[in-house]
Amino acid sequence: MSEGLGRLAWFVPLLPGLPLAAGLIGLLLPPSPRGAATGEDRARKVAIVLGVAGAAGALLVALALLSRVDHLVEGSTSWVDLGGLQVTLGYRLDGVAVLVATAVATVALAVQVYSIGYLRRGPHDDVEVDHRYPPYAAQISLFTAAMLVVVIAGDLIMLLVGWEVMGICSYLLIAHDRRLPEAPAAAVKAFLVTRVGDVGFLLGIALLGVSAGSFKIADVLAHDHSTGTLTAACLLLLAGVAGKSAQFPLHTWLPDAMAGPTPISALIHAATMVAAGVYAVARLFPLFERAPVALAVLGVMAAITLLLGALAATAQDDIKRVLAWSTVSQIGYMTGALAVGAPTAALFHLLSHAAFKALLFLAAGAVIHAVGTTLMSRMGGLRATMPVTFWCTLVGLGALAGLPPLSGFWSKDGVLAAAEAAALDGAGPAPQWVGWLVWLAGLLGVAVTAWYATRLLLRTFFGTTRIPLAHPHDPPGSMRWPVLLLAVPAALLGLAAFWPPFADRISAPITAAEGNDFDVSLVHLGPALLLPLVLLLVGAGVAGAGWRRDPVADPARFLGPLRPVFARAFRLDDVQHTLVVRPTTALARAARTGDELGVDGLVEGTGRAAVGLGGGLAALHRAALPRAAAGVLAGALLIGLAVALIGGAS
Repeated sequence: MSEGLGRLAWFVPLLPGLPLAAGLIGLLLPPSPRGAATGEDRARKVAIVLGVAGAAGALLVALALLSRVDHLVEGSTSWVDLGGLQVTLGYRLDGVAVLVATAVATVALAVQVYSIGYLRRGPHDDVEVDHRYPPYAAQISLFTAAMLVVVIAGDLIMLLVGWEVMGICSYLLIAHDRRLPEAPAAAVKAFLVTRVGDVGFLLGIALLGVSAGSFKIADVLAHDHSTGTLTAACLLLLAGVAGKSAQFPLHTWLPDAMAGPTPISALIHAATMVAAGVYAVARLFPLFERAPVALAVLGVMAAITLLLGALAATAQDDIKRVLAWSTVSQIGYMTGALAVGAPTAALFHLLSHAAFKALLFLAAGAVIHAVGTTLMSRMGGLRATMPVTFWCTLVGLGALAGLPPLSGFWSKDGVLAAAEAAALDGAGPAPQWVGWLVWLAGLLGVAVTAWYATRLLLRTFFGTTRIPLAHPHDPPGSMRWPVLLLAVPAALLGLAAFWPPFADRISAPITAAEGNDFDVSLVHLGPALLLPLVLLLVGAGVAGAGWRRDPVADPARFLGPLRPVFARAFRLDDVQHTLVVRPTTALARAARTGDELGVDGLVEGTGRAAVGLGGGLAALHRAALPRAAAGVLAGALLIGLAVALIGGAS
């Protein structure tokens, strides 16, 4: 154990251990009886206690570590030997790790508390509950534990274990509501698409481990890998990042994952799953820094994803799909910052995004819970009847758009400042054209984000109500308090950039290139701020002007013929289905037909022939005595005749 933590080092295993224990115990609980009321369901009460206690315990441990860790500390013990390659159980903690762990535990706790009220069949305490709540709460705990393993892992194999457990939990949680026919299909799609990327991630880890002679992250970072090995490994790792973080071209699973419960959408989008890819690249960034080809690929991927997600969000009617596509776009900002050599800016935006995106999804869940639909075309006029939800949503959308002084303004500005430096000055390890690509895409993304954020706010909370037979209201306390508490970091986290302890911790993974070529400060004040602000005002103003002309009509109507193209995200899902899914399905059918008609047919045909022959012989043996005697005499006569003929011929 590390001396840097002292006695607190024994707390480190508790960080993932507490939610892991809560999840494993929770899986042993029986499902709630169908038709049971909330007050009568003991299994649900135990599941609530376990889920909340596991997340709260992890948060307390993260805060304790946050108060002590301000530099890199490590500890490990040997786990298994794979042909001379040591796999270790250990941790690698620095300021960034404990900050991300704190964000993960905070969002997980908010989701566990929020789910108490959300996963009921109705808004009152005496209504029927979701009978699958115990496994649901347990799976959230396992999901949280897996992400925390990724955050603190000191070994690539240990990181891979957490990475894969997240994939399994995402499948189970997205498919939770079996009443929705699209939920199982969305879960299967998420699992398969992310598995495609995970194959590359596994191969990249194997390549690095074999090259370094160890899977320990410290050894992998310190080893002098050959250029070819390093480039190949980093490109393979990016395949896993594209899958887990929903980056082009493996982004198609994330919008469909909205079929899962809204709290799960908040957990996946804000603090786990999609953040894991960005965090993994940041932790291994010294390797990517020495592989400019991989950074160039990451930059192209980031720019396409950033604009693709933003444009797709402009034409969605489902409020959750707007937020889903916004996540795709915002993760593009993070990977763009990594591509231009600014992991600190990427991690700062990751933390602020965790706060405001969790807030937005939980606020959207409150709206859905109140009105019974996810379609903005059936909402409107909710500002008066849901004031708490309205103001919290306003804070979240302002942070998403980058409105000063909310958190997203400062973190997005850091990304744009790094991209600008890379474009104009050639700063950073990537080619200069990557800086131009990320910077221009980021600036355009500011205007588009402001447009669709304004549209969401106006369509949902302003104008006349379009909700027949509904009486919307702010959510109950178990749902309202998580939303209110998340509004605080969504509004104020950006100001933490002015606080030296926070800045020192988040700058822990700073690289030589960033230290030499970029201002390490998280705050970039100056004339460069004016252009993003102007673009923000333009985007919001265009959406507002369109709504004022006709408050009933959707501002997206001005997109004209582009609207269906954006709504289908440039039909890339259809392309993927045509080029990958259909050929794979056809190949599977051909293989099945060949197996059934060829392999199975040969085996079964041989069996049927043997059975038929045996049946014929059995029929002969069962013949009556006169027929049997006649057969024997005929056979003897034939044999005698044959002998005579053969003897005469000789």
